[in-house]
Amino acid sequence: MSTNTIPDFNTTVSIDKVGVEERVSRLNKRSIKKESKMQALKLALSMIDLTTLEGKDSEGKVVQLCRKARVPYAPMPELPSVAAICVYPNMVSTAKKALQGTEINVASVATAFPSGMAPLQVKLDDTKYAVEEGADEIDMVISRGEFLKGNYNLIFDEIAAIKDACGDAHLKVILETGELETYENVRKASDIAMYAGADFIKTSTGKISPAATQPVTLVMLEAIRDYYQATGKMIGMKPAGGIRKAKQALQYLVLVKETLGAKWLTPEWFRFGASSLTNDLLMQIVKQETGVYQSSYYFSTD
Repeated sequence: MSTNTIPDFNTTVSIDKVGVEERVSRLNKRSIKKESKMQALKLALSMIDLTTLEGKDSEGKVVQLCRKARVPYAPMPELPSVAAICVYPNMVSTAKKALQGTEINVASVATAFPSGMAPLQVKLDDTKYAVEEGADEIDMVISRGEFLKGNYNLIFDEIAAIKDACGDAHLKVILETGELETYENVRKASDIAMYAGADFIKTSTGKISPAATQPVTLVMLEAIRDYYQATGKMIGMKPAGGIRKAKQALQYLVLVKETLGAKWLTPEWFRFGASSLTNDLLMQIVKQETGVYQSSYYFSTD
């Protein structure tokens, strides 16, 4: 199949629910220890999209978050910076200025995030504004209501139009898997997003529960694997929401390696949308380095 061959989205790929959940359970039994664990913790830190998406966001808060993105823990300046800062469109220029001279990307949610309940033109304007403000990446949301009604071509066309509006910015397509109800729907939405032009597929907005889960992520990783085998094009993956502990992050890295291979284990192809994860990773890194845990208040919450 070439990249120009669009599958029939009215057909359904059957997902073995028991098989998916048993594979996740089996992979979670693997342990990473000593030097490999420290490398994995630092890798996970470098994959974080440090995020603030609150109504009370201010320029000062965004600037402080950017400082943490650059140097996550001042006593250990050798640690990697995070992959990106994710903010609302009106905060993009503030983040861009604060991150000048770094390789940290500025991501912006758009398309009437988190609901996606807006006309296409509003979504396009939202996207173009974020890009004009300097966003390197756009995190869009699909119209879940339209998807659940079976309007798959509409979903495809919206993603394609927003991809075009992104220009040079990368597009992450948020499926909001907690509202898609079945693994089959998660797989179908993943396929639609990739064939419509997504650079990344992302589980969730982080605004509803359940957000990211490992079985859902495995279904999406398998979709990426199949798409790569069909087209030769790599697509990134971003689980978001509910990932708070370093142990969980390492389990996700195992899922990626076992499903897609080591070349996906870079911030270019895998991200965590989980700001609260940052401090737990830092706590575990300090523990590995010193042998003792620091209290949580040693780490900033910005």
